[in-house]
Amino acid sequence: MKGAAAGLMLAALLACAPARAEEALARPRVVSLNLCTDELALRLADPGQVLSVTHLARDPLASNVADIARDVPVNRGLAEEVVPLKPDLVLAGAYTTRTATAVLRRLGFEVLELTEPQTLDEAYTQIRMVAARLGVPERGVAMVREMQQAFARLPPVAGPRPTAVVLRPNGFTTGRGSLADELMEKAGLTNLAAQLPTDKMDQLALEEIVRAAPDLVVVNADEAAPPSLADALLHHPALAPFKDRTLALPLKLWTCAGPDLAEAAAQLAAARARLAGPEAARPAPIHHASAEGVR
Repeated sequence: MKGAAAGLMLAALLACAPARAEEALARPRVVSLNLCTDELALRLADPGQVLSVTHLARDPLASNVADIARDVPVNRGLAEEVVPLKPDLVLAGAYTTRTATAVLRRLGFEVLELTEPQTLDEAYTQIRMVAARLGVPERGVAMVREMQQAFARLPPVAGPRPTAVVLRPNGFTTGRGSLADELMEKAGLTNLAAQLPTDKMDQLALEEIVRAAPDLVVVNADEAAPPSLADALLHHPALAPFKDRTLALPLKLWTCAGPDLAEAAAQLAAARARLAGPEAARPAPIHHASAEGVR
């Protein structure tokens, strides 16, 4: 019975699947199944060209384009939601909605998967690629140019570089060779996590952070977000000496390819400038602090 039901569902989906066109439309109609592809599609495409984005696109805590997404239909990453829309192109993340994208490919839909960029050059390449596939290559070129100009406006870096560590929920950090590492470098900061031992999942023990006494702790969290167990480490008493040297930088600003990467770098640069102020006083290293059982 299960096999028969699955066959009926597949037959129903096939009935809605698009006929194979010899040439793709110049301005294809698009469905996005990933928050990062939501942002690129909504920023680059024509009004009405984007048929659906993820429900997260409307969440201002997660999305940089919540205002643009307000009037666009949303989905939860299911193939059943995509097929009736008959899009010419499906944008997806390389590591999300894997079942849906496999089904959609089987039904003949074009699926373009994007990975999370690890460098600015990768981000620029993604922007240009998506813009070209959306039929608006000039908009991708313009977005990249504006981002490069924004980075060029960052204050020049002179003198010693303050140390900084990125502390994400559950103790995760970002080390050398990452997009966040490159943005910190452009902002005039030294990524301390690139010098500290992490476990195999790139998690830092709280003891390591306290012992290293970074000049700046960058918390990947939004101050407006509700409390969660994953964020408990960010509020550990051992981090109290760094309270005045903490920058809350929402993850949404420096994860996806787009102009908010420059905004993240600008906020990092502003935090570096504040560290140089006369009121700045580096917390003394604590060599015997313990955070046993807290990750």
